[in-house]
Amino acid sequence: MASEGRIVTGQGRGDYALNFGTTQDLTAALAAKKISALELTDHFIARIEALDGKINSVVVRDFERARAAAKAADAALARGESRPLLGIPIVIKESFDVAGLPTTWGVPAFKDFVPKEDALMVARVRAAGAIILGKTNVPYVLGDWQSFNDIYGTTNNPWDLGRSPGGSSGGSSAALAAGFAPISLGSDIGGSLRVPAHYCGIYAHKPTLNLIPPRGHRLPGTVQRTSDLAVVGPMARTAADLEFLLDLTSDPDESRTGIAYRLALPKARHAALKDFRVLVVDEHPLLPTDAGVRSALDRLAQRLVKAGAKVARSSPLLPDLAASARLYMRLLMAALSERWPDETYQHAQATVAALSPDDHSLLAERWHGSVMSHREWAAGDMARITLQQQWMELFREFDVVLCPPMPTPAFPHDHTPVPERHLEIAGKQCSFFDQLVWPEVATTPGLPATAAPIGLSDSGLPIGVQIVGPYLEDRTPLAFAALIEREFGGFVPPPGYAD
Repeated sequence: MASEGRIVTGQGRGDYALNFGTTQDLTAALAAKKISALELTDHFIARIEALDGKINSVVVRDFERARAAAKAADAALARGESRPLLGIPIVIKESFDVAGLPTTWGVPAFKDFVPKEDALMVARVRAAGAIILGKTNVPYVLGDWQSFNDIYGTTNNPWDLGRSPGGSSGGSSAALAAGFAPISLGSDIGGSLRVPAHYCGIYAHKPTLNLIPPRGHRLPGTVQRTSDLAVVGPMARTAADLEFLLDLTSDPDESRTGIAYRLALPKARHAALKDFRVLVVDEHPLLPTDAGVRSALDRLAQRLVKAGAKVARSSPLLPDLAASARLYMRLLMAALSERWPDETYQHAQATVAALSPDDHSLLAERWHGSVMSHREWAAGDMARITLQQQWMELFREFDVVLCPPMPTPAFPHDHTPVPERHLEIAGKQCSFFDQLVWPEVATTPGLPATAAPIGLSDSGLPIGVQIVGPYLEDRTPLAFAALIEREFGGFVPPPGYAD
């Protein structure tokens, strides 16, 4: 601090309170006139310019418009205006439409597509006063737990530049972990919020299905529609900022309803860890889990017991995870294959015809899902409804379910074609996309799930937990994440980025 009480910035470095402050911290600094919105914006711009060269997370930079918005925010603050994010710089996942900036989804054919209006979630944070610094990197068509494409190149994990930051919201997770902004917006159909959070040691929340309207988050040239699996949601470095962003963005889409109204979510079930009933699940019937991930979850469970929480390691109420995973693979590929060209679809049909009727591998389920008929999809949807009812029964006995977001910490970059890609897990070679079994736990039934950091692996990589909550009770896993953050610790900066 300078003698007059103002924060001194230094080329985007040297002030932990700015680099890693929460939105509440930064709003308080602005209100107390310790820093101006323009100074804060310039601080983050300088930090990105100084440190993002090795990471490559903020790939679409909008610094001049950000500075203009910061000047307008300073004028509004001087007039006494008060908005939730007034003067706070943020970054946005590249797949969201931001007026005047390209939206490509990592597809070279769309590199010149520039939308004329903001996605709804973007419009809502902008209306709240947020200053958009730019957009963060994604994988090709958002289809990977890495973030690389032929337009913007590869994003590296700030904890280890040789490893993935996750995907498809990997650019955002890397940017938040490195201290380039306090919050971001992401999306998730196969863990694309939760996986990057786990790999980079930050927080993310997959909302209840369709809680946050997705308008403006779609592949360029396609018609916006409501998904039966995909969501958009918040990313941050604290659980409190996740809930804050959820509140800002989760009202129904007035363009669809014709009216604007607020959505009142139920309060969190409990306000203290000792009151929570917790089910811990660290093994999956179809995929091994890394010992380090299981150990981190076990340490968390032991801490919860000491804090007075009621912790169980098994329950007959837990739905069949193998059946759920197979169902998810079919529903996911049914959603994705609609965009395939005819020759790709015909190849899938031929592949399915050659499969053995006894082949119930996850790969076989994905192939079947890619060509399923509407009748078959309807049967799958009925199975999903049954699954949702099973989860409802479980949440009569438990408040949250804890499980891994993924079976391993962040893995080394691997740009081989996805069908050829494998990953070693607990000494076993596994199909890369079989890792979907952990994200699907919350995705298939449409449940809310908060990813929160809980420690580091023996090699110093972040490990997170996936906190699954009851349908529409998003505040419960968010509250639980905030409590374990307060009691046991949360985000820590990657080595080399704390100063």
